[in-house]
Amino acid sequence: MNANSNTLKIIFALAFWIGLSSYSVLVQAQTLPVEAFGKLPEKSTFILSPSGNRMAYRDTKGGKDIITVVDIAENEIVDAVNVSSVKPNSLYFVGDDRLIMLVTQNKKLPGFKGRHDISAAFSYDLETGKLFQLLTLGKGIYLGQSQIGRIVGISTDQKYAYMPAYGDANILNLYRVRLDKSATPRIHKRGSHGIIDYFMDGDEVIARERFDNKSNKHVIHSYITGEQVEIFKNETEIPNNSFVGLTPDKQHLVMTDMGESGRWEYYTLSLTDGTIEGPLFSKEDRDVELAMTDSERIVHGVQYSGFKPTYEFFDKKLNARIKGINQALPEFTSKIQSYTPDWKKIILHSFSAENSGSYIMYSNGGLSLVTAERPEITAQHVNEVIEYKYQARDGLTIPTLLTLPRNKEVKDLPAILLPHGGPESYDRIGFDFMAQYFAHKGYLVIQPQFRGSTGFGIQHRLKGRGQWGKTMQDDLTDAVKALAKDGKITAQNVCIVGGSYGGYAALAGATLTPDVYKCAISLNGVSDLDAMMKTERSNYGSNHWVVAYWDKVMANGNYKRNYLESVSPINYVSDIKIPVLLIHGEYDEIVPFKQSKNMYEEMKDEDKDVTFIELNNGDHFLSTAENRIKAMKAMSEFLEQHLSTN
Repeated sequence: MNANSNTLKIIFALAFWIGLSSYSVLVQAQTLPVEAFGKLPEKSTFILSPSGNRMAYRDTKGGKDIITVVDIAENEIVDAVNVSSVKPNSLYFVGDDRLIMLVTQNKKLPGFKGRHDISAAFSYDLETGKLFQLLTLGKGIYLGQSQIGRIVGISTDQKYAYMPAYGDANILNLYRVRLDKSATPRIHKRGSHGIIDYFMDGDEVIARERFDNKSNKHVIHSYITGEQVEIFKNETEIPNNSFVGLTPDKQHLVMTDMGESGRWEYYTLSLTDGTIEGPLFSKEDRDVELAMTDSERIVHGVQYSGFKPTYEFFDKKLNARIKGINQALPEFTSKIQSYTPDWKKIILHSFSAENSGSYIMYSNGGLSLVTAERPEITAQHVNEVIEYKYQARDGLTIPTLLTLPRNKEVKDLPAILLPHGGPESYDRIGFDFMAQYFAHKGYLVIQPQFRGSTGFGIQHRLKGRGQWGKTMQDDLTDAVKALAKDGKITAQNVCIVGGSYGGYAALAGATLTPDVYKCAISLNGVSDLDAMMKTERSNYGSNHWVVAYWDKVMANGNYKRNYLESVSPINYVSDIKIPVLLIHGEYDEIVPFKQSKNMYEEMKDEDKDVTFIELNNGDHFLSTAENRIKAMKAMSEFLEQHLSTN
């Protein structure tokens, strides 16, 4: 594979140059409008069929929403279907003639208040043109659930999908659902109290996972011998082992556990006797982030955490292949998007300092460009993303990403501090449409992986427990100080902008550290932690592990109302000295709309400088181009008013 690196590089370089260079010259001098960054990627969600003969993708060019299927060898469009009514998040093939589309729709549930995000799966038959939803609420499927799109297996004859869903409020059954037409689903395996997952071998259930929120018992039952055998048991308030799939021989489950290194690693659990072996995959400096699984939930390998994804597989030849591909694309950060079962064809989603995102095909030892993700944003408009580190006031190293405005000296720049949501998540090198737009406008964008972030070891994550508004916020303040000391930014010319937890951090910046920032923007942010906890208890019940999780994250397991109130921005409105922009989706199911509305009303009562933008039909994730563009226009105008670009 390594011997082919130069060939691979040449193949890609030629394809890329031929496909984009003529267009790039035409737009070199243009400043792009917000719509170029705010609209959905023109091409996305690429998937290969099992044979590798076909490829499907989502195309939103010109405001349309179409799934296109291509014959790869003939380079011809086989089919195209309008999916504007369902807006799929992801795709996969069953054989070469059927597509499964996984979607999220915001709608009302009969008998329940408000609107809810409902995940569902649709089947599309390329031969007949039929598009229909697989599981639907009603017909024996409990109405009060929002997750009815999960598929845990496909029948051996490829005529049925096996889908878990609640038959009533407490029992998760496994249903057999026809793939060729809409029909009443049949119970394939009846559930019992606490069941949360099923594992299949062909048409047979070989294991079930159970978690009881009242007893805190996490259990795996195996059926591989024909009888129910308990092979795993753990008493825990929050499930700390994740069962992600099966080994290729289907004799073991693959599970996550905390290794001696203090990082997440993968182990195997024998379905015969419960023996745990491993770790299978581990690195001293990285967590195992996710398993690379196929439609049968077979684990082929893992993706490790980090600003740039890295991979490791059971198959050593595959490790060499991926290494060779990366050597052929040294300037690119590449993520595996799709692959055939034999890994002879792989689609990569790649990004570089000169590329706003491309899909690249590996096949027959060579690489070729499939398409640009955002053709309008060419090399002249992509801003470089670099890694940076600084020391927090207590000595903790904070990994950070900086997006540098193109053609500007990195000296005394105006800056956007952009903390991520979660907070237990992290940023990655790639095309972040918001960071890229801000840099396009001339701002240096700072994305600190503050304590409490994942991806940098368990200790880094745990240091954030109970530190909302405290040391987590100090890490953000220290980012401003470090970059100002380095001469990269002007300390008095920084706006803090964030969504979700990042929105909380923006409001905490405005209230708890009112002299650090020149302005603040909260997008779907939390303003009242006590009210947020009440929402979680109402949604899940006091005994649910989700409530216990947020108790640990927010308060380190010592939930007290007065503590949460002490770090809630809504209680410190009188301390605000800077302009604040609040933006919130009308139907946000993660952070309630009232979190921003109440903050706005409190600020108006205190006669503070505040603007509130409501995103009609908006969710937590800016899922539509309309709301992305509306939010980004509002942010751009706000920043132009309050942040100098001189």
